[in-house]
Amino acid sequence: MKISVVQMNSDSDKAKNLDEAERMVREVVAEEQPDLVVLPEYFAFLGEGRDAVHGSGESFPDGPVYQRMAALAKELNVTLHAGSMVEKQGNNHFNASVVFSPDGEEIAKYRKMHLFDVDTPGGVSYRESDTISRGEDVVTYKVGDATVGCAICYDIRFPELFRALRDKGADVIVLPAAFTLMTGKDHWEVLARARAIETQTYFVAVGQTGAHADGKKWCWGHSMVIDPWGHMVAQCSDGVGTTTAKLDMDRISKVRADVPVAQHHVI
Repeated sequence: MKISVVQMNSDSDKAKNLDEAERMVREVVAEEQPDLVVLPEYFAFLGEGRDAVHGSGESFPDGPVYQRMAALAKELNVTLHAGSMVEKQGNNHFNASVVFSPDGEEIAKYRKMHLFDVDTPGGVSYRESDTISRGEDVVTYKVGDATVGCAICYDIRFPELFRALRDKGADVIVLPAAFTLMTGKDHWEVLARARAIETQTYFVAVGQTGAHADGKKWCWGHSMVIDPWGHMVAQCSDGVGTTTAKLDMDRISKVRADVPVAQHHVI
């Protein structure tokens, strides 16, 4: 199984973000011919303010971002994990990942469970719950014979979700993110490697990078693929770009046989 990740610097210009996402997906598919391509959290709009975020939202499956990503997956004959975008349902708005099959059909939708309400060490406050409603479902999907689990950004700090994904058969876990610079430099890689080690899955963490909100907020980037033993097998450089990893699915069963933690839980 081959996975390509797309590291972006999205902002409040939705049209520009979508053009850039499509350009990067097309390029990496042409160069690498992956089975799965993953975009970052809020790839279509990374702006500020409740009204602006809600204004960027759309109903599924009729919204223009949804339709464009579905068509792109079908045209390129690839499974496309569309990072996350704002889904509008009635009066609620969700931070939602949608995954499209090579036929352009929706095969999974995950709404972010853990909302980022944090005062960072740099003095910047984030209140995602002021804008976004919480999801409830643990979600997986298939790419060939592999089962892929879904998570988003702040979820990474809650290992019980990842244990639930492993218990649902996940071989790979994908986490689109817009991880902040201040926490990212200390926690991003440590947490991602821990989630890979404890679940004995390939862990695919795909981030936004650089400044947004007119330079008031920064994302850490450093998108990466980690194997079930906790080793880094691919990572983006600083800035906008892509990386690709070929996953050895036999390594998952070997690691799980060598250290059978799933058989040893007592609580």
